[in-house]
Amino acid sequence: MLRADDWPQWLGPQSDSVWRESGIIDTFPAGGPKVLWRMKIGGGYTGPAVAEGRVYLMDRQVTEKSTVPGNAFARGIIPGTERVFCLDAKSGALVWEHRYECTYTMSYSTGPRCTPVVSGGKVWTLGAEGNLLCLDAANGRVLWSHDFKVEYEAKTPMWGFAGHPLLDGQRLICLSGGPGSVVVAFDKDSGKEIWRALDAREPGYCPPRMIEAGGSKQLILWHPQAVNSLDPATGKVFWSYPWEVRFGLTVATPRLAGDRLFFSSFYTSSKCFKLDASKPAAALQWEGKSFSEKNTDTLHSLISTPFIENGHIYGVCSYGQLRCLKLDTGERLWETFAATTGGPPVRWANAFIIKHENRFFLANELGDLIIAHLTPKGYEEISRAKLLKPTTSDPRRAVVWSHPAFANQCVFMRNDEEIVCASLAK
Repeated sequence: MLRADDWPQWLGPQSDSVWRESGIIDTFPAGGPKVLWRMKIGGGYTGPAVAEGRVYLMDRQVTEKSTVPGNAFARGIIPGTERVFCLDAKSGALVWEHRYECTYTMSYSTGPRCTPVVSGGKVWTLGAEGNLLCLDAANGRVLWSHDFKVEYEAKTPMWGFAGHPLLDGQRLICLSGGPGSVVVAFDKDSGKEIWRALDAREPGYCPPRMIEAGGSKQLILWHPQAVNSLDPATGKVFWSYPWEVRFGLTVATPRLAGDRLFFSSFYTSSKCFKLDASKPAAALQWEGKSFSEKNTDTLHSLISTPFIENGHIYGVCSYGQLRCLKLDTGERLWETFAATTGGPPVRWANAFIIKHENRFFLANELGDLIIAHLTPKGYEEISRAKLLKPTTSDPRRAVVWSHPAFANQCVFMRNDEEIVCASLAK
């Protein structure tokens, strides 16, 4: 049974990027929060999952003498292994690990992308080349597995398989790709396929999202050709809205606020839908008009998931602009670079946004953890501490592009060399 202070999946216990623990510090002490432990690891973008006193993570080891393309955009053939491993949350000691051979063919080849999902004594992981595993959370024994490229004729996306799996009751729902199988639901215990759905030119990178609206549970699946709402029990399409997104860049997790469903794209701006109250249906309320990564209008998110509160959207735009928009209209109220670059615009500059009580924790790509107020009036920084050095050089600068976890009154953050656990308890 998961505890309220666990962080067992992408965006936390309720998949809403809200940290609900109490007894957390108001500001960082001089010199930063107390570091409880650091553990050496390999490369990867995977964020940690924390459950029942353990930390679950993935990383990558490149085979000796393998050649990694000098240009991160290039797609090489890079032998190596992916690793799923488990650490003790209090000490950082290794509990178990499972390695498997995995030749990388995608751009940005540092390591796996998807946060593990932990529930009921099992952990599910999806590697960057489409290897889906279910392991015993206690010892790492593989219970079942699927290879999306072999079984579903899926092609590795340009930037690898990156849609975090979604656990919905007995179903594990995955962005898989392949003809008629952009999304597949598996029985979480047996691994047996329950249903498959949707055709698209490519699957994109946006994780499946579960919402409740119009008297029904709806599975939202945003691929580079359309926003889709499906019946999670059968995969049947409730509604669909065409949307051509350049370079397959459907990434940022959709956000629901009341009857509004919000999406944001790096090249093609944002769209906000109003959901029908009586049935699974939606109508476009507003959309941005910009198709530029530089001359942006509403919000052009790439890595960061926006946050919606009290009728306002807070998110990071294409060059690091932390912005506030009105949810009803998309009107921009303010922007700042203080939380991301601290200076000029930088392409893809990022900060992850996590709500805690009346303030936010922002984990930026420089390895800083920031406590700040975000309101329609502006950005107010309260405190900042550096916990990691940027190590990932794929975007031609050193960055930290892995989402942190917040559990046990601590923060868990990783780069390509180590994972750190720091106490945030009062």
